[in-house]
Amino acid sequence: MTEKINHPPHYGGDVVYETIKVLKAWLSPEEYKGFLKGNVIKYLSRAGKKDGELQDCKKAAWYLSQLVLELETINNG
Repeated sequence: MTEKINHPPHYGGDVVYETIKVLKAWLSPEEYKGFLKGNVIKYLSRAGKKDGELQDCKKAAWYLSQLVLELETINNG
């Protein structure tokens, strides 16, 4: 079964140049947090209209968990 939530192959899979890793490296912390928040909103607002409600909600949850990790990293120095 292909991974569709954590490291989808169409975004590079779990490799060094996976899109999410490149964005984190290239964007400022504020821009990266905005990107994560935007994706949470995107997946929640379209839930059930494209890939199925459960999958969209899982994707939103994944981006939210990444945002929480980012905030914890920033707050813990």
